[in-house]
Amino acid sequence: MHDLSIAVAIYNEEESLPHLCGKLHDVLAKLGKSYEIVLVDDGSTDHSWQVMNEQAEKYPHFKLIKFRRNYGQTAAMSAGINESDGAILITLDADLQNDPADIPALLAKLEEGYDVVSGWRKNRKDTFVNRKLPSIIANKLIGKLTGVELHDYGCSLKAYRREIISQVHLYGEMHRFIPALCHWVGGTITEIPVNHHARKYGTTKYGISRTFRVVLDLITVKFLLTYSTRPIQVFGKIGLWFGAFAGLLLTVVGIEALLGAAGAMHTPWWGNLLLVKRPFWVITPLMFLGFSLQFIVLGLLAELSTRTYHESQNKPIYSIRTRAQSPDSEA
Repeated sequence: MHDLSIAVAIYNEEESLPHLCGKLHDVLAKLGKSYEIVLVDDGSTDHSWQVMNEQAEKYPHFKLIKFRRNYGQTAAMSAGINESDGAILITLDADLQNDPADIPALLAKLEEGYDVVSGWRKNRKDTFVNRKLPSIIANKLIGKLTGVELHDYGCSLKAYRREIISQVHLYGEMHRFIPALCHWVGGTITEIPVNHHARKYGTTKYGISRTFRVVLDLITVKFLLTYSTRPIQVFGKIGLWFGAFAGLLLTVVGIEALLGAAGAMHTPWWGNLLLVKRPFWVITPLMFLGFSLQFIVLGLLAELSTRTYHESQNKPIYSIRTRAQSPDSEA
C-alpha cells in the first residue's frame, strides 16, 4: 500500500501528457512518500495511450488503465479510485489547468485533520459568460441543496482520505458532487485556493454540454442525501400535495353543483374561471404535476435500482481493456 495515489482521467490529451507526467514526477519525488500515479484512458481516439506508455517507461510508479470505450469522466475517476491503493488519493485533470505544484498544500491541509480538501480556482483563467458564470450559479445551487458550500465544485484537484472516498460510489455525472457525498458518510470537508492555468493544448472534452445531466444528477444527490433512508418523506409529501389539490377541486365542484341545483344565484366568477369556461387552468397544472413529477419520481426509483444492480454484484460502471505499468512498479 502506498502513502499517496494520484488519479488522472484522460481523454484525448496526447499533447498535455508529457508535460503533466514530468511535473507530477518532479513534485512527488520530493515529498518523501511512497506514491503511485494512476492514469485512466477514457477511450481516447488519439495517441494518448501510446504517450502514456512512453511516460511509464520514462518515469517510475505509473499504473495505466485503458477503457474499452469512452464511459465519461465519472467512470474514469471511479476507476482511478478503485485501481489505486494509497492512504491518500489526489485527483486532477490531465489538461494542465490544474497545477501539480499545489499537491503539497493539499496534503498539508489534510494533516490538519480534514478528510477532504477541495481545490478552489480563485483566479480562474476561463471566459466569464460560458465558463465562469455557469460555474458560479452551479456552485451556489449545489451548495444550497447539499448543505456543503464550496466555491468550486468543478475543480478536479482534490485530496481524499482512503477511508472516506472508498465509501463513495459514483454514477452518472456525480464526480463533481464527491465532496457532498463524502460529507454524507461523515467526512469533514474544506477547500483551499489553488492555481489555475489556461488550456494550452487541445479543447475541452468534458464541457458545459452536460448541464442538463448534471442538473438531473443534482436532484438524485439531493434525494440520496436527504431521503434515501426515508423515501416516504418525499413521495408522501408529493401524494399529500396531490390530495390537497384534488380536495380543493372537489370542493369547488361541490359548491358549484349545490348553487346550480338551488338556482338561488349565478355561479361565482371564480367557479367559472376554474372549471366552467377555463379548463386550461385545471388541465395545465395536472399535466405538469402529473407527468413531470411522475417521471422524476420514476427516475429516482430507477437510480436506486441501478445502485442495487451494480453494488449487489460489485459490478463496475466501466470495462477495462488493458493494464500497464512502469517497469519498476510492483506487479
